[in-house]
Amino acid sequence: MSYDLNPLDAPWPAAVRASLQRYYPDRNGEYLSLFRVFARSPRLLAKLGAAGLLDEQSPLPLREREIVILRVTANKGCEYEWGVHVTAFRKAAGFTPEQVTATRTGPANAACWSEREQWLLSAVDQLDGSGIMDAATREAFGQLWDTEQQLEILALTGFYATVSHIANTAALPREAWAASFPSE
Repeated sequence: MSYDLNPLDAPWPAAVRASLQRYYPDRNGEYLSLFRVFARSPRLLAKLGAAGLLDEQSPLPLREREIVILRVTANKGCEYEWGVHVTAFRKAAGFTPEQVTATRTGPANAACWSEREQWLLSAVDQLDGSGIMDAATREAFGQLWDTEQQLEILALTGFYATVSHIANTAALPREAWAASFPSE
């Protein structure tokens, strides 16, 4: 048995085209390679697009959302997705160059992060690792974020782990315009 996880090229079946247009942003008329891999499964394309969590109704500030995404994708070694998000959201999230690097190489308690952000990184690292937060992190998690925000963080962590698994298994090269991992 073989599989094909190469990005699907146009012309797309009507259902694929409709999902791409509904859920996925294009860049100068082109869809990201990752989205075109999702298009190999019209069901997955529709389900993942609807679950993207990048909408303006998020209960999390954009900066915290991007900290979660960058840390998960860095933890998973997914340069593809990490680079897309660094390039697309770094400025809006207000990340310094040191913070961008720290999402990949720095410990959760790196001095470049606020205390709240350090707790967020610790929670993400633990969720992304064992799936369980230690007592201190769980306590801080419950105090610093309300229930809706906690659920958003949990969903983002799982979603971007899935995205990373797909991009890594498909061996997607970085988009030409996307950032690359910092050298360690």
